Amino acid sequence: MPHHWYVLRSKPNKETLLWEQLNIRRVETFYPQIRVHPVNPRARKVKAYFPGYVFIHIDLDQTERSALQWMPGAIGFVSFGEAPSIVPDSLINIIKKQVDQINAAGGELLDELKHGDLVNIRSGPFAEYEAIFDARLPGSERVRVLLKFLQGRSVKMEIPVRLLEPKKKQK
Repeated sequence: MPHHWYVLRSKPNKETLLWEQLNIRRVETFYPQIRVHPVNPRARKVKAYFPGYVFIHIDLDQTERSALQWMPGAIGFVSFGEAPSIVPDSLINIIKKQVDQINAAGGELLDELKHGDLVNIRSGPFAEYEAIFDARLPGSERVRVLLKFLQGRSVKMEIPVRLLEPKKKQK
């Protein structure tokens, strides 16, 4: 049987421990993390993109399943029925690209934007529109903006932060 991607569930806040245990055992892993800029400077600077989960790339015929699902920090495989569910390679690639985009653009952008700042929407159905930054939404990479429409009416919208860029200030 060929190698496939599977998802191993971790105990709460033990994703890093599980990832380290898997690396010690030389299991190929994908543990997506994103940079965050917490208010408290002593808080973690990265967080799990999928809290409670670590992706592993293995051949289940060559690997003892119980050794993986009972290692420190693990709860077990994500399964539908009795067999662990396979995650398509294409989905792993999409997630990697998404995490790279967030890390490349999202973290810094969240820090520099303040309530009331003008922003441009870079892509999506409202590309090229100007909006007013309203707030960060806790626990996500989404923000709330006020989009001005006809007759000066503002509409609140929640969009991914990666779609925004600060509006350049005129000198």
